[in-house]
Amino acid sequence: MKTVLVYLEKCYGCLTCSLACGAAHSSSGTITGAMQEGVPGRILVEAAGKQPVPILCRHCEGAPCVGACMTGAMQQDSTTGLVSNEGHPQACVGCWMCVMACPYGAIIQAPGARLALKCDGCPGREIPACVESCPNGALAYEEVNSFAEARRRSLAAGLVGGTAPEACGQGG
Repeated sequence: MKTVLVYLEKCYGCLTCSLACGAAHSSSGTITGAMQEGVPGRILVEAAGKQPVPILCRHCEGAPCVGACMTGAMQQDSTTGLVSNEGHPQACVGCWMCVMACPYGAIIQAPGARLALKCDGCPGREIPACVESCPNGALAYEEVNSFAEARRRSLAAGLVGGTAPEACGQGG
């Protein structure tokens, strides 16, 4: 199953991902339209020192937000693994139990509503808007093992070429 993964070293904090997400979820489908409609991005970028860190729902297996949801609105699709509180007969009442249960802080309040808002994986899109819009390739939509393989190959090339990151403890 593909998921959104982050190449942290490529993120410059431009917020294009968040703007594109808002646009994808707006009625206009544009960034300016989303801003006028007040549609926020569902991917958040937090600063950790000088490093911007994209934060979004991990669609956890056994998602704590699903277990915490009092109405049953937050559900996990058994086929895709995506977690969402949209498109189900049960409605979100804005009790914020999911917000408190999410270990990533990836669930926010919809502006002006008692409604939890989170990444829904961009239904109907082949590639989530955040990934598609990232100008630096910091976000990837791929299988976890493919991502890990790319990381291993990069590390191996760095070890041979003497450019391996010191943080991994392999640089000597």
